[in-house]
Amino acid sequence: MTASNSREIRLAARPVGWPVAEDFDLVEVPIPAPGPGQVLIRNLAMSVDPAMRGRMNDVESYAPPFEIGAPMQGLAVGEVVMSDTESVRTGDLVLHNLGWREHAVVDARHTTRVDPDLAPPSAYLGVLGMPGLTAYAGMLEVAALAVGDVVFVSGAAGAVGSVAGQVARLKGAARVIGSAGSPEKVRYLTGELGFDAAFDYKDGPVADQLRAAAPEGIDVYFDNVGGEHLEAAIGAMRRNGRIAMCGGISGYNATEPPPGPRNLLRFVARRLTMRGFLVIDHADLRPEFLREVGGWVRDGSLRYRETVVEGLENAPAALIGMMRGENMGKMVVTL
Repeated sequence: MTASNSREIRLAARPVGWPVAEDFDLVEVPIPAPGPGQVLIRNLAMSVDPAMRGRMNDVESYAPPFEIGAPMQGLAVGEVVMSDTESVRTGDLVLHNLGWREHAVVDARHTTRVDPDLAPPSAYLGVLGMPGLTAYAGMLEVAALAVGDVVFVSGAAGAVGSVAGQVARLKGAARVIGSAGSPEKVRYLTGELGFDAAFDYKDGPVADQLRAAAPEGIDVYFDNVGGEHLEAAIGAMRRNGRIAMCGGISGYNATEPPPGPRNLLRFVARRLTMRGFLVIDHADLRPEFLREVGGWVRDGSLRYRETVVEGLENAPAALIGMMRGENMGKMVVTL
């Protein structure tokens, strides 16, 4: 690669089931030049997120699908290396949505300056970024957490779940329970993040393990997994329980529609509520979120981890690994 060239990863084929390396292309391209009102950014770190898997399919959703032969997209944080705008200056560190490439040209109005004195730049892809805001909005606004609630979070060692459980604890939940996919992650939840209980969903039926952890039931379920977890949570819900439906990663790579929960009539008898949500609908919470969660990060009340993969060429493997649960906390690719 020459000094005037850059690299990007393009979608080569739409996956059937689990993505494979052949579904991606690593391509060398000229470094783009910014136009009026634009900035050139050298990306430092990029995010891989579960929602990217859905955009690899050619189906209607809340975001358009990735195009075959075009660069993938996702959140990234980088340094502005060229700008002629007053609002964004050369040397600024900014957040934007054109990851999966080493250099990006972005309209200045579509960037957000980040504060490296509060946290490392990569934190704005995780605990202080979209996953953190998802957890904050989902727990407090969607699930309407109340002091004294018993809370269950699935996928609790991931980028969203790890923050959701800690927000619940810091906001007065009586008991916070998490599920994860390995003994190491279970120890992380109870030993480092302050969960009251946690279990490895691979050790036995989720319903049985949840019942043991919350014998009197739960009030809030923050769902990142769907499937068996969702059915178990519905079964454990107390009257007027609330479910914040964030995702269902257990079925993202299924080639046939997964079966739905078999106990939906409990919604009637127990007056339950389940609400799906997207973080983009809660952007108004961002200043409050950064102030409160940023303060918790600064004083150590809220802990986070990152699983770091180096090199743009390894981003597809990082995405697949994240969907297989290989990450602790946020999966980040450094460039």
